This record gives sequence, structure tokens and C-alpha cells, in this order.
Amino acid sequence: MTAPDRLSPGDPAPGFDLPTDSGGQLTLADLRGRKVVLYAYPAAMTPGCTKQACDFRDSLASLQAAGYEVVGISPDKPEKLAKFRERDAITFPLVADVDKAVLTAYGAYGEKQMYGRTVTGVIRSTFVIDEEGRIERALYNVKATGHVAKLRRDLGLD
Repeated sequence: MTAPDRLSPGDPAPGFDLPTDSGGQLTLADLRGRKVVLYAYPAAMTPGCTKQACDFRDSLASLQAAGYEVVGISPDKPEKLAKFRERDAITFPLVADVDKAVLTAYGAYGEKQMYGRTVTGVIRSTFVIDEEGRIERALYNVKATGHVAKLRRDLGLD
């Protein structure tokens, strides 16, 4: 597998229809008319992913006040996402992309460097999608710690 194709500002955001942590389905079309922060993370209940999810949770009120909805996406099964939501009081939707098709469409699944080795997996990424469903920002290889604070600054919220 080679490096995935990456999205750029202005590109249409790939649509999705995925199961959620709460047993429902969420589509990108459901969020049309709102700004969306879609963030891709490798695995629920791991230290880095927990830190990142909790940072988004703790910033959710101010992000929503600025008109942003937050959605987390990972290849975990909905049942694991439900445990993650309950364990860490996650207050925004988590969607399951078990076959990794949506992650791949966003360029967030493919080859990456991990501990000096090339591996295939989820590339920790964040996408800001505008009200019309276009990519406003595509941030790849973000850090789990400090990313939400940087995103808030970049969006002019701090």
C-alpha cells in the first residue's frame, strides 16, 4: 500500500453513512448546513486517542457555540465505541468505519511511520468541513496531545 491521496481545501468532503456509538447511523448529509470537525483516530481506549477525545469533549461547548459539530471516526466496532463513550463521558458522536472505506476516502488510512517503521493504519487526521460539504481544512499526522488547542487557535476561537 502506498501513501493515500490527501484532500485539500475546496475538495468535496467524501460522504458517509456509518453506524454510531449509540446504535444509530450518521451521514454527512445529516450534518449539511453546519460546520463539522471530523477527526480520525486509530483506536478507542488507547492513551493518545483517549487524550484527544477528552480534549474535544472539553472543548465541545465552545466549538458548538462557534457553529461546529464534532464527530470522531475510527475503525473500531460500534460496541467498542459505546464503551469508550461511557468510560470517558464522550459527548459527541463516534462513528465506526470498520472496513476503513471512509478513512481511505479522506486519505486518513494508509502507510505511515510508527517508531521508525513503515506500517499501514489510521493516520491521525482532522478535517474541517464547511456548511456546503466542502473541505475547509485537511490536517494530517496531527498529534494527539495539544491538537485541539492548536485547532481552536487556527479557527480563531482562542
